[in-house]
Amino acid sequence: MHLEFEKPIVDLEAKLNEMKRLASDNGVDVTDAVHKLEDKIIKLKEETFTNLTRWQRVQLSRHPDRPYTLDYIYEITNEFIELHGDRAVSDDKAMIGGLGEMDGQSVMFIGQQKGRNTKQRQMRNFGMANPDGYRKALRLMKTAEKFNVPIITFIDTPGAFPGLEAEERGQGEAIARNLKEMMTLKVPVICIVIGEGASGGALGIGIGDKVLMLENSWYSVISPENCSAILWRTWDYKEQAADALKLTAKDMMSVKLVDGIIKEPLGSAHTDMKATAAEIKKVIFAELKKLQKMSAEERISSRIDKFCAMGVVSE
Repeated sequence: MHLEFEKPIVDLEAKLNEMKRLASDNGVDVTDAVHKLEDKIIKLKEETFTNLTRWQRVQLSRHPDRPYTLDYIYEITNEFIELHGDRAVSDDKAMIGGLGEMDGQSVMFIGQQKGRNTKQRQMRNFGMANPDGYRKALRLMKTAEKFNVPIITFIDTPGAFPGLEAEERGQGEAIARNLKEMMTLKVPVICIVIGEGASGGALGIGIGDKVLMLENSWYSVISPENCSAILWRTWDYKEQAADALKLTAKDMMSVKLVDGIIKEPLGSAHTDMKATAAEIKKVIFAELKKLQKMSAEERISSRIDKFCAMGVVSE
C-alpha cells in the first residue's frame, strides 16, 4: 500500500527497476540513465518529505508497513524476554513489555503493540489498551525499579480502549495511577512516540525523564478525525483539525512538550526499519549515559519540574 503523496516516488522507482531489468536482460549499459533517475528520485523524496503537511505526517504514522514496538525491540536487543499479566485480571495483548539486553545494558521495555492483519489487530485490540494493560505496565515498571533497570517505553496508540468494560474496571484510575507512579520512579525513564500518541492512552506510559518523538509521529489530546467530529460533526475536516491541533514532532518541540526528535530515513521509517532502529538505539544510549550520571533524587526532581512547567504562561 502507498499513500497518495508517495505515488510519484513509487512510479519513478518502478521505472528505475524496469530500466535495470531490461538492461540486464539485453546486456545494455544504461549506467548514466540509472544515475540520473536515482538522483531524480532522491530529489523528489527530499522535496516531498521535507514539505509534508501535518495530516500527511499523521498518515505516515499509521502506514501499514510502519514498524511497531516489537519490531524495534527485536531489532535493537540481543535478547528479549516478554513478561505477561497484571496479576489481577488478564494479560492485555495491546500492551507488551519485558526485559531486554542491549549491548550489555539491561532494559525494561514497555509499549503498545498493533497488529499487521485482521486477526492480529483483533488480538492486539488495535493498540488500545484496557486498564489491565496499564496495570501490567506499572507492574513491570516497579519490577525494573526494584532491580535498578532503566525503562524505555514505546508509545503507539490511537487512545486507551473506550469500551464499557474498560470503564467498569477503572480505565481512568489505572492511567492516573501510572501518571503518579511514573513521576517518582527511581530509575531512568525514556519515552518514545514511534507512531500515534493519542490522549491519556499515550500519557499512561508517557511520563519520563526524556520524552522523544520519531520525526513522522504525532502526539495530541485527540486524533484529527475525532476533533473534526466534535467541532464539525463530520470527519471531513480532519486535515484542518490536524493543523489546528499542531500535533507533529516539530510542533511539540516548539512548545517544549517533548525533549527531542529522532530523525527517520528519507522516505519515513517504513522504508528502512533497520536504519530507524539503529537511530533509536543510538539516542537511547546517549540519553541513558546522561541520565545515569544523575542521582535518583535529581532525576525525580527534574522530571517533576519538567511536567509542572508545561502549560505555564509567564507574562
